[in-house]
Amino acid sequence: MGRLFGTDGVRGVANADLTAELALGLSVAAAHVLGEAGTFEGHRPVAVVGRDPRASGEFLEAAVVAGLASAGVDVLRVGVLPTPAVAHLTGALGADLGVMLSASHNAMPDNGIKFFARGGHKLPDELEDRIEQVYEQHRTGAPWDRPTGAGVGRVNSYAEGAEQYVAHLIGVLPNRLDGLRIVLDEAHGAAARVSPEAFARAGAEIITIGADPDGLNINDGCGSTHLDLLKAAVVEHGADLGIAHDGDADRCLAVDHTGAEIDGDQILAVLALSMREHGALRQDTVVATVMSNLGFKLAMESEGIEFVATGVGDRYVLESMKEHGYALGGEQSGHVIILDHATTGDGTLTGLLLAARVAQTGRTLQDLASVMERLPQVLVNVRDVDKSRVTTSAELAAAVTDAERELGATGRVLLRSSGTEPLVRVMVEAADIEQARSIAGRLADVVKSTLG
Repeated sequence: MGRLFGTDGVRGVANADLTAELALGLSVAAAHVLGEAGTFEGHRPVAVVGRDPRASGEFLEAAVVAGLASAGVDVLRVGVLPTPAVAHLTGALGADLGVMLSASHNAMPDNGIKFFARGGHKLPDELEDRIEQVYEQHRTGAPWDRPTGAGVGRVNSYAEGAEQYVAHLIGVLPNRLDGLRIVLDEAHGAAARVSPEAFARAGAEIITIGADPDGLNINDGCGSTHLDLLKAAVVEHGADLGIAHDGDADRCLAVDHTGAEIDGDQILAVLALSMREHGALRQDTVVATVMSNLGFKLAMESEGIEFVATGVGDRYVLESMKEHGYALGGEQSGHVIILDHATTGDGTLTGLLLAARVAQTGRTLQDLASVMERLPQVLVNVRDVDKSRVTTSAELAAAVTDAERELGATGRVLLRSSGTEPLVRVMVEAADIEQARSIAGRLADVVKSTLG
């Protein structure tokens, strides 16, 4: 069996790759690893369980809850809430673990399971490996102590979770958003209720799109992966800015008043300067991944802010932040982690703080984001290839070397297998967009021919 956990939990096509049986079994294993179910007298483990509005989340939630309760864990069902809300509530309620059912920005047929440890923190590799090990032991028939009678877990709804999360967001804001008109694209996802509530309470005039989830339309032509609707709405309504989330709202991308996209790198740049001004940017350092635009690194250097690069995935950004005590980190895709206020990327929190900076300074988002100049960057996703051979193919390595020689000091190349989807990502950065496109196209062809 290959490793079940990717860079962001266990993910796949619901009811094909990710079945009810798998969800139940993983939950039992997680209960034993994270909840220490039955390991010492008097301890009653508690889990917070939430989901995004995908139709498949309904039966997968039932399987997760059944697995946890059967292992002696009391379950608090918070319903449809963003991933960062589940993480926050896991910590705020003192729960032993949290479980979020979501495939984030993926299309509706997919779903996923993310586990959080005590405090609402994502799991390190060793804990994920331990859960897989226990799951496999149970799957192959190894007995485990099943509680009976009063020992089984109890299941209760926790409807006040949404209000608790919104109150937390409002409490974090340094200033109100009065006078701002903001368009919110909720991706028909998990933040469709709480994000508009938070922005409205903060004083903004809001227009919402993509805020009518029906279980089937999540991320469908809207949200952070499809910004055209948001761009048009911002211009149409004369808004100051637009904010887009993905399906589980751990991401935030933005649009300025002209309809131009503001990506995660630019958001990080704006927040880094704001946090430094308020004395909150510890060690004057921001953490981002190797996928960040070279323009971001150059902008931070020119502002006297140190840039620390990690592997791709917000979990690796978070690990670096926690290890060294940094306060801000994120990804170009819009995962932004403000560690003083969240244990994971929080799209609603990020959007609120970005809008607060606009309100506080009286400057447009376009002006604030101009602190960095994005170098042309081309990203090609190559599907239907053996992504496991990306780092071992000699032919592919030679092609990358040739491309890097052609670019010289004016750009860079990055090839990596996706941790959440069955594809290989080819990224090329260059001073000239046509050169970036040409090299990316050639490399994509080599990936197809060598790994297909």
